[in-house]
Order: sequence, then structure tokens, then C-alpha cells
Amino acid sequence: MYINGVNLGNWLVLEKWMSPGLFEGTTAEDEYYLPTQLSREVYEARIQLHRREYITERDFATIRSFGMNAVRIPVPYFIMGDCPPFIGCVEELDKAFSWAEKYNIKILIDLHTVPGSQNGFDNGGISGVCRWAQQPESVEFALNLLEKLSARYGTHSSLWGIGVLNEPITERTWNAMDIQGRYTPVDPELAAGSAPITLEFLRSFYVDAYRRMRRYLPEDKVIVIHDGFELKAWKDFMREAEFINVVLDTHQYLMMAEVYGCEQSPEGYTKFVEEYFSKDIEEMQEYFPIICGEWSLFNSYGCGIDTAGGLSPVNGVGASEDKLNADSRRELYSQVATVQLEAWKKISGHFYWNYKLLLDTVNEPGWIGWDSWDLGKSVSLGWYPVER
Repeated sequence: MYINGVNLGNWLVLEKWMSPGLFEGTTAEDEYYLPTQLSREVYEARIQLHRREYITERDFATIRSFGMNAVRIPVPYFIMGDCPPFIGCVEELDKAFSWAEKYNIKILIDLHTVPGSQNGFDNGGISGVCRWAQQPESVEFALNLLEKLSARYGTHSSLWGIGVLNEPITERTWNAMDIQGRYTPVDPELAAGSAPITLEFLRSFYVDAYRRMRRYLPEDKVIVIHDGFELKAWKDFMREAEFINVVLDTHQYLMMAEVYGCEQSPEGYTKFVEEYFSKDIEEMQEYFPIICGEWSLFNSYGCGIDTAGGLSPVNGVGASEDKLNADSRRELYSQVATVQLEAWKKISGHFYWNYKLLLDTVNEPGWIGWDSWDLGKSVSLGWYPVER
């Protein structure tokens, strides 16, 4: 099955830049601190309303109408409701499986956050902190949760697979992104000792996770491991016969290409995709089935400013003037969509990031270029080609 999918990000795992209104009245930059700045009643009401309305059955119908056959659903470590003050969300995931069955859509569950964070990103739950791998009890918690998810959904007809851990950060990307400079920790004591995760640790964790998940997951269900931003480091991994139906996930963003020197122009993006994205993933497809679990049309050229790898108006980085007219913007995004989709044809599939955002890019200043993260808008505006 070739995967042509989209992420349902910011539904069960929050990211402030994707839905700033959820954080209104607080200074919280991530999901960890949001409940500390709201009363219990306000926090619960806000989260529950968001989950009820952000993704519904209608969205699964829409995704199917785009010609897509899969969704990747990021879930938090507190999904089971056992980590107060956070509110569990397993019932929402149950609903998603029912909707998916009706509309013939497969689901990739992705464990997106873990206690102590695996990357220090805002999408890891707590910004500027990366302590998970140093805490044996947190590692064990993640393994237990993966077992629970495997047991609960393992035989469901709509399950395509389970992603072991989203974007664990290794040294090269930790340094390139200057994580603690980019995401200043709120509590320096909590962040003390934060460090990138070694490939040796990841390899061991992935093996442990595979063995524990396969107790519940039939062999026709996929186990997905993330490359830790080191795509070519996995050629000699899981070569033994024991490891069945393992898929390697890589995330390829133009904004990250910019961090590594890609020229911020339509020609620069095309060249980078053809010379790096396309060749590297095709090479690795010989060792694993590869999916590009996250990608988008977003780039700094479309914003008219250097976003330094995707910093938004939430971070104080926003454009004041739109340098592209509607036709030139459509041409830009159509071009980068085509070249990336051609690259993904060489592998086993892809999931666009993201299905939707709750942004008013018309009336709120600074958000020029950010519509390109939103699949629904990108389809409506003719930027993203769909086969209905």
C-alpha cells in the first residue's frame, strides 16, 4: 500500500503557533505549562472544546475527498489519562478509528511526546528540555505506553501502524538548531543536563520497543522508527530476520534545508530536493521501506523573510509586507509541491504536515506565508495538487 496521507497535528498534541488562541491569557509557550496558568475548570473546558471541534467526522470525509488514504495522528504520553494535570485523550483516538473505518482511511499512531522530552522542541511538549533518555523511569513509561497502544489497537482493521517516537534529536540537529537558544527553558533547573540523544541509545530503545510491541501487533501492522535526523545512519540496523515490517520515517522540510545552507529561492529549493532529499531517500529505500512522515510547502521565500528554520510570529518573527502576488505565490508552491511529491514517489509514502491550522492569516499581522502549512487552504488555493 502506497501511503498518501496527512498529519492531524495540533489535535491531541498542542503546538502554540498552530492554534495561538488556545494559549490566550497565558505566557505558556508549550503544552507543559498551559495548565499551570489556567484554572482547572478553564483548562479542561478549553482543551475539551478544542478536541471536540478541531477534528470531526467531516474532516475524515474531506481528507478522503482529497484522494488521501491515511492519517498520522500525533498522541501525547498522557493519552491514557494517568499524568495529571493533563487530560487523557484515548476516547478521541477511539473515535478517529471509527471514522477511519467508515471512510476507508488507515491510521498511523505516532507517539509524539514523552516525559522529559526527546528533543526540546515545543512539539515535544516542553520547550528547551531534553532529559527523557537520561531518565530510566521515563524510558520505561514510554515502552509501557507503546505496549498499551499496541494492545488496544493492534487488531483494528484501520490501523496501519504505530510510530515508536517522534523526532528524537541527535547531536547534529541539536547543535544546528541551537535548541536551548531557540527554546529558552522556563525552568533552568528542570532543563539542567539536557542533551541530544545518542544513536546507540536510540538503537537499543527501538529494539526494545519492537520486541514489546510485537507481542500485541500482528506482523501485517507496521512499526515505524524515526531516523533521528540522521537518515543514512540506519543501513546496518534491524537486518536480522526477527525484525518484520519495520518502516523508517524521515522528516524533510524546506525550512530545515535552509538551516543547512539551501538557497532561499524556488530554484534553490528545487535543486536541494533533487540533489539531497530525492537521492538520499531513494538510497535508503534499499534498506527499509521509507516514509516521509512530515513535509510541507512552507519556506522562507514565501514569507518574504528568513524565518531561521521556521520561527513564527509567536516567536516574534513575522513579515510585514507580502512580496508575492497571488499568481507568483501559486507558482512557487505548485513548483515545490511537484518536486517534493515526485521525490516521495521513490519511497513508500508520505504524510503532509498539517491538515489544518487555526490561524487568521488575513487579519492577524505577520503570518504571510504560513497558509502553506495548511493542507485544506493549500488545496483550495491551487497550491497542492489532488487526485480526486
